[in-house]
Amino acid sequence: MQIAQFGRAKEAWLKQFFELPNGIPSHDTFGRVFSLLRPEAFEACFRDWVEAIREVIPGEVIAIDGKTPRRSHDRGKGLAALHLVSAWATANRVVLGQVATEAKSNEITAIPQVLDLLHLSGCIVTIDAMGCQNSIAEQIVAQGGEYVLALKGNQGTLAAEVEVAFIDADARAYADVEPQFLETTEHGHGRHETHR
Repeated sequence: MQIAQFGRAKEAWLKQFFELPNGIPSHDTFGRVFSLLRPEAFEACFRDWVEAIREVIPGEVIAIDGKTPRRSHDRGKGLAALHLVSAWATANRVVLGQVATEAKSNEITAIPQVLDLLHLSGCIVTIDAMGCQNSIAEQIVAQGGEYVLALKGNQGTLAAEVEVAFIDADARAYADVEPQFLETTEHGHGRHETHR
């Protein structure tokens, strides 16, 4: 378990806060302790800790996304893979909250639950096309945030209207169109990405 490994690497520092007469507990001990914790209580404490260390940065981008961790299933026990919808604070580089769902299709119901966990005032929330819903956009605005929602074929009429607007603007060489854009560059997961 990586917690025990971290503890061994930081033992001198940890001894400033704890008496460790027998050294760092083993990974089995950490496992037993975590198995005894009530998940709801741990989640509440973790969320409070994240809020305490998070620096609120005006205009911070909070990316909402769903992921299925590899090998999170247990076929022997008949358990499907775990699917999480998470909120990632890009400037703080920390997960602000997450909600487990049964399957990827449940992201639409999980996104509002994740948003409920967050302080969005002054932040920009980004969500992929699955989150392009009126109620989700309204919730973000009601919580004081702004949003960038991806638009694909799941919003057929709206996608077609936006496409026509861009075709018309392009045909007029964008005359009378005041462009506004935000460009961010990110490094992670072995990729270098620029979003505009």
